[in-house]
Amino acid sequence: MIKKMKLKSVSKKKIRKSFFYIVIVYVVFALTFYYSLRNNGDDNNTKFINFLLNGGNSHMIGDYKITNIVNSTVNFLLNIDITNPSSILDTGILMYGNNDKILELEHNDDYSNLEELKKVSSYMADPNPVDPENPIIYIYNSHQLENYSNTNLDIYGITPNVLMASYLLKEKLNNRGLSTIVEDSNLTEFLNLNGWNHAQSYNASRIFILDKKNRYPSLKYFIDIHRDSVSKDITTVNIDGKDYARILFVIGLEHNNYEENIRTAEAIEGIANKYYKGLSRGIYKKEGEGVNGIYNQDISPNSVLIEVGGVDNNIDEVLNTTEAISNILYYYINGDNNE
Repeated sequence: MIKKMKLKSVSKKKIRKSFFYIVIVYVVFALTFYYSLRNNGDDNNTKFINFLLNGGNSHMIGDYKITNIVNSTVNFLLNIDITNPSSILDTGILMYGNNDKILELEHNDDYSNLEELKKVSSYMADPNPVDPENPIIYIYNSHQLENYSNTNLDIYGITPNVLMASYLLKEKLNNRGLSTIVEDSNLTEFLNLNGWNHAQSYNASRIFILDKKNRYPSLKYFIDIHRDSVSKDITTVNIDGKDYARILFVIGLEHNNYEENIRTAEAIEGIANKYYKGLSRGIYKKEGEGVNGIYNQDISPNSVLIEVGGVDNNIDEVLNTTEAISNILYYYINGDNNE
């Protein structure tokens, strides 16, 4: 009897020891898998953009079999969800600004959180570079690293940001027959190389705008894509059963021809209100101490800064909005035949 009890005790110890080793192996594997995916961020971002453009849905990214297997096991053993990396290392998305704000109009001028943004967002190359002979639309991002929500995407090294939104919009516009290019130079790297701080972001983007304008005399429309920092209930709208990241037009009043920029924004917003009621949050006119006040809009009367969504919007909502913007700009440039 005593011998049997000893055997049972030894057996239980072996089981506990084996169980402990299994837990260690899975945790090590999960963390290794997690970091290997993160380190492939550039490649993953490029593939993900094409995935979205080809009709994919970002939520389908969670269907990767190996991740589901590892996550189910680690979640069962340690109550850790590796599709939510913050449960392991508390590395959730950057919440820039105060999400308790209820302001309908908001815009970040200073890019003062650039160092923090670098930790969660990254430059990404254009997955489908084009060099058209006579482009008419130039899209750029004075604040390239402004990020969107990466919930369920961080594990794959995917960091949705305004640069990704610009690439998506470019493809939508080109598909509509509106020849478009995106500024794919790394503006953050350009700032660093010149020893400029975050406050000089608009100076940096201005150099690239003038270069493209000189290289492509056909360019007529200049669009600076940003994202806002207010809460998602302000930056999201459901139109006909589909969620969109709302847009906000920002116009600087500190140059002589700002009224032309206002007329451009009003015309575009008028079409937006006609076909996508509730998509636009309005036109924010800015001047005074602590703001840029120009936003390089003195370069062209057809220059406009558009906030596309906010920090809490997901890439599905942003993708829907790029489709809407492409339609709106098509009607604006070619005329609205449904008037």
